[in-house]
Amino acid sequence: MEGGTAMKVNLSRIQYISDGMTFSEQERNISNALDSGINWIQLRWKHGSEKELYQLAESTRKRSESYDTTFIINDHLQLAKDLDADGIHLGLDDESIQTARAMLGNEKIIGGTANTFQDVLQRIQEGGDYIGLGPLRFTSTKQKLSPVLGFSGYSEIINRLNGENNPYPPIYAIGGIIEQDLQELLIAGVYGVAVSSLIQNDPSAASRMNQFYIQDYVENSR
Repeated sequence: MEGGTAMKVNLSRIQYISDGMTFSEQERNISNALDSGINWIQLRWKHGSEKELYQLAESTRKRSESYDTTFIINDHLQLAKDLDADGIHLGLDDESIQTARAMLGNEKIIGGTANTFQDVLQRIQEGGDYIGLGPLRFTSTKQKLSPVLGFSGYSEIINRLNGENNPYPPIYAIGGIIEQDLQELLIAGVYGVAVSSLIQNDPSAASRMNQFYIQDYVENSR
């Protein structure tokens, strides 16, 4: 279902975006996500000091290595470089993907946020490895939420991309996603999902979601 660009790595279909106000909440939620079978962690923490964020990122990188899990950092480019993270996720108001590529190199995963079709085109032009597109619906885990897309918004954007017959990187849905959304998002052409509360509220959902995507891969490989 993803676009035609070749992925440098096999990107997981499920990305856990860390959530929690305090260091201990973040650490607990990350630990639970790893234990549940999540194999891609995006560290996102807006409330800690620079020192606390470094400590959390360092401990998360070590835990991710022990679980053989992809570890990327949200926003903090220098931190991602210093800790040799697997990559970074950049918001629309952060450094450009080209800047991150020049700093981190071609082997790192660099993804970017998009909210509109024009944002998606920008991320494609910048050469991102994936696009986090959303929100699907309202979510309390992110401040300054952009207008919701709904399922029709994903279908419209991806249909326009396919109509232009240009390759594009994997697109992840984000924002208030629940387990029951996976089928409709897949039909819309979405490659995977980025979630927070879903995994935190029910860690067992991770294994069911993994099985859903495994089944889709098997069916499309026949």
